[in-house]
Amino acid sequence: MATRMRQSLDEFERAFVEETQSDRVRRESLRRKAVLRSQQRSLEKVHKRGTARYLMLVLMIIATAVVVTIVMFQSLAYVMG
Repeated sequence: MATRMRQSLDEFERAFVEETQSDRVRRESLRRKAVLRSQQRSLEKVHKRGTARYLMLVLMIIATAVVVTIVMFQSLAYVMG
């Protein structure tokens, strides 16, 4: 009876150690996945901001060119007229 109890305790301890190790592996895997998701979201945010800033830059350059052209022709018409 004592050997049987000893054997079941050993099995219980072995199962506990295996469960603990698998839990550690699972937690580490989840942590790595969370870090990767966080990095991916950060990259997407940077990309979106960069695209928006680029579009604003292009629009401002076009608006500046249009305003300068209009002012130039009005000044020319004023000087010539």
